[in-house]
Amino acid sequence: MGCFYVNLPIRYLSEKSYYLDFFLRHNISPELGLDAMALDEHDAEWHQETAQTLHEAGQACSIHLPFHDLQPGSLDDLILQATRERLQRAMYIAKLYKPRYLVGHAYFIPLYTDMFSKWLSRAIHTWEMTMEAWPEHPPLYLENVREIDPRPLADLMGELSKNKVRFCLDIGHWASYGNGSQYQNLPQWIQTMGPYLSHLHLHDNDGIADLHLGLGQGCIPWVELFGGLEFLELSPSFALEPHCQEDLEHSLSFIKKHMNWFSRLGVRRRDLPEI
Repeated sequence: MGCFYVNLPIRYLSEKSYYLDFFLRHNISPELGLDAMALDEHDAEWHQETAQTLHEAGQACSIHLPFHDLQPGSLDDLILQATRERLQRAMYIAKLYKPRYLVGHAYFIPLYTDMFSKWLSRAIHTWEMTMEAWPEHPPLYLENVREIDPRPLADLMGELSKNKVRFCLDIGHWASYGNGSQYQNLPQWIQTMGPYLSHLHLHDNDGIADLHLGLGQGCIPWVELFGGLEFLELSPSFALEPHCQEDLEHSLSFIKKHMNWFSRLGVRRRDLPEI
């Protein structure tokens, strides 16, 4: 497929082998979740063999770096050290997969508002150290999670963008964790982050919980999103993030119904798998 990606935790490839067969059979490019368990329970040889299976099938992939329990700008030195070690280790393994791009969590939270400068300097250094582990890394997209205001992320992007670091708008996180459905501030997000916006994570929810529903199954303002992209002449790449096959099917049906939007993102009808 190649023009867009679908999330798939790497640990599923050993726990539930049919997932890899499913992705390869339907020519779906995975955005592989490289979490702590995938790093600690499998050695480099296992990852190399898994990557080789994808490469031999001609399947492009991308890598989502670890994020559970990590805080790239932590003011606690022990947590900061653990975060940096985990991300650097992940970069060494990510390189084996030859990903088209990488994704990470920026993870600014309101707790740090009064100490923003210190958080920012530490986060910048964390990501610089992470990228030093793989100097020839592909683009790194940092996504929003619990941020309710885009400006801290814009400041982070402004410092890191020269290092092939760009912004990933996770529309589901914006609506739920970021209270976007309550604040109705998607235009502000798109306008503020537009200079750095290169990737999207697409899933739906009820505006309260991060449900990872299929597109069109929740309350995400899709007209507003695609209208904003068109207004700013943005054509980011994207990944779907369903948590079950049914939601993937809903998302693919949604794309087919709205090819006028998704053709702007490089999707052609023949790129869509029949599931």
